[in-house]
Parts: sequence; structure tokens; C-alpha cells
Amino acid sequence: MRRASMTFGDASMDRLLTTLAISPAFDPEGQPRKPGALCIGAQKAGTSWLAQMLGQHPQVWIPPFKEVQYFNHLHIPEHRRWIAWHYRNKPQEIRDRHKMRKVDLVPELDAYLTAITSGKMFHNQWYKRVFAPAPEHAMPMDFTPEYSGLPDEGVQAVHDLLPKARVIYLIRHPVDRAISQLRMNLRREKRTPVTEADWLAEVANPVLDERGDYATYLPRWLKRYPDMLVLPFGQIARAPHKVMDAVEAHLGLGPCFYGNLTQKVFANPDGPMPPPAAVAALEARLAPQMDALRDIMGADFAAEVR
Repeated sequence: MRRASMTFGDASMDRLLTTLAISPAFDPEGQPRKPGALCIGAQKAGTSWLAQMLGQHPQVWIPPFKEVQYFNHLHIPEHRRWIAWHYRNKPQEIRDRHKMRKVDLVPELDAYLTAITSGKMFHNQWYKRVFAPAPEHAMPMDFTPEYSGLPDEGVQAVHDLLPKARVIYLIRHPVDRAISQLRMNLRREKRTPVTEADWLAEVANPVLDERGDYATYLPRWLKRYPDMLVLPFGQIARAPHKVMDAVEAHLGLGPCFYGNLTQKVFANPDGPMPPPAAVAALEARLAPQMDALRDIMGADFAAEVR
């Protein structure tokens, strides 16, 4: 089914992203429950865009802070420090955003933000409480891209707790993804490489490989979730309607009209780009990842990752 998309002016879009992102419905009487679906994937591969789309669907509920970071907190110890920062800051960020945009923060949501980020966290019952406000008719979703990099025992733990979960995995071309991550990191750190040697040193940083190791990660997830929906990033730009049709079919959802279907979320702003020599170095190092994508997903899929 091909659907039309609604478009909004800047002010209307700003309000839309406040009230609908991530999900507008909130049931203060809801009971703890497991999520029915997960969205994982490479960093800078479109998971925020998909969250903004599904946050508009009445049959989906996504927590207000989007990324729950539960399984990686348990199974990737080096993530725990920044996950603690995430939960210290996100509730106030949500409150401040509502105030800045003159949108009322309902008392039940305010109380939920306090409760879910205080006391003992990251245990089984806490994870279920995260999704308690989901309306009875809606499927709770955990949008945590970092789960894609879980070790094998971590992916098994996901399956042990959520054996029937529907999983969506977003894939971006490994070189494009690494460049986007590098530019984001440089902007956050307020650094600008100057010489070609500087850029070559930047692209050699192994941190750029961690979230794009498809050769390792995809088989782990497909072993436990063989019907997992794997989406190539290029389809989001070229055929977002097709992407949402596939997502709705995979999640068992009815059709929905999505506001700003073609608008990027968290797109990298203008800024310095790595020179050709640095790009070539990335292409050489990450070529095995493209080979793995062709072997696992097929040549047609690999052709659509950019």
C-alpha cells in the first residue's frame, strides 16, 4: 500500500515532535509488560527517523526517552557510565523541552519519569515497568540501536526474555555510517582535523568499527530471530513509503498516515568532510563488511544500503 504523507511548517513540526515523539498516548493505570518489538541497528542508520514515524502510530507505544538501554547495560559493562548519564539527564531534558515549547507535561508523565529513573534500575521488573504506560491496544517497542552490538550471550538473553519479539535491524553502508559517526564525534568534541595525516589518524580509530560490524552481529541476531526484518538505509531516502509498508506488515500493524515522512531526523549539519585518502582508507578496511552483507543478505540488499 502506498500512502500519502502529511507535511508541516517548522512551528507545527516542532510541536509534533514534542507531543508525538515518541508516543502521545499514556496510560497511568497500565501494568508492567514486556515490549512486543525491538528496533536495533547501526549508529546513524535511521533508527531515530523510524521512531518518529512509529511514534505517530496509534498501535505502537515507545517510551518518552526512546532508548531503554537495558540489555547493553547488563551485557556491555563499558556502556554503563554513559547509560547512567542518559538516565540522569533525559527526564529533565524532556521537562525542559515541554516548557520551552509551551506544551503541558501531564503530572502522570512527570511522576513516571521520576519513578523510572530512581531506586534500583536495570532488573527484570524495572524493564517491564518502563513499558507499563503503553495503552492496552498498543504494542510497546524498545528502540535501542546499541543492542545490535550485544555479545552472543547478550543476544541469547534477549531471546530468553523476549522469544516472540518482532525485531527490526537497520543497516547503513559501513563507510557512510563511519563517516557520519566520525563527523558527529568531531562536532561534539569541538575538534577539526587539519592535515591529511590528521584525517587518516581519525578514520583509523577502531571506535568507528564497533557499531558497523555486520559480519559479527547479523548472524547472532538471525540465529535467534530468523524472521527479523532487516532494512537497508538507502530505502529510507528513496522509498520511505515502502519502508513503512514493510514495517507495518512485520509488526502486524494497520496502515497509518505519517507526518513528515521524508524529513531527516538528526541529520549531520554542514561541516568538514574527510579527504579522499581518508575515505579510501575506510573503504579498504571496511570492505569485508560489505562482502559479509552480500553473503548474508544478498547483492540486491547490499546495493540499497546507501
